Amino acid sequence: HGVAVRVVYCVTSHPLFQYLQTQEEVRREFPGRLDICGEGTPQVTGFFRSIGSRKLVHSKKGGDGYVDTESKFLKLVAAIKAALAQANVP
Repeated sequence: HGVAVRVVYCVTSHPLFQYLQTQEEVRREFPGRLDICGEGTPQVTGFFRSIGSRKLVHSKKGGDGYVDTESKFLKLVAAIKAALAQANVP
């Protein structure tokens, strides 16, 4: 098994689309090395990403916005690489 990536997002159409798009980009970056799960909720107005042991890596609600730039995506990639190294996932 790979490193767990958990995403909680608002179920409105734009955050759902953003989640699906970013999920696909992350899967392409780390093929077969991640266990990604997403959870849509009407209570959350933010768009959160946490990786590994409950570490919050990105939070729309916390001011990070959508993952809509290369620098934001690279922040996720760096966190995933660190989690993979810590978990000794090749």
